[in-house]
Amino acid sequence: MTETEMKLRTKRFALHLLRLTAAMPRTIAADVLHRQVVRSGTAVASGYRAACRAKSSADFIYKLSVVEEEADETALWLELIAEDGMLPQGKVAALLQEAGEITAMMVSAQKTVRVSRLPHNPKSKLQNPK
Repeated sequence: MTETEMKLRTKRFALHLLRLTAAMPRTIAADVLHRQVVRSGTAVASGYRAACRAKSSADFIYKLSVVEEEADETALWLELIAEDGMLPQGKVAALLQEAGEITAMMVSAQKTVRVSRLPHNPKSKLQNPK
């Protein structure tokens, strides 16, 4: 997936979360989870954009790890929303799956960047000492 495609995917994820949470009931518990899922879900999109502007591979890895954490946190809030019955499981399922997929992609991307930085890797940009 290209950088542009991932930016669009994470932005759509945030927009779908905003639309989903608009249907939540207005209770104290629902309001708390509403704020949490909106905060973490939109942080996935903004965090990925920040990663795209990273100053170094270490900075990129760090920023991807933040996106990973936010996506996983969003999954938790979605699980709680569904399990408490604030929204039907069917309405939450696709976004819960997307949160899991984004989390997995961030983990994979971090591993790829770490491996590409190893001196013994022929694709590494680092010079191999001789």
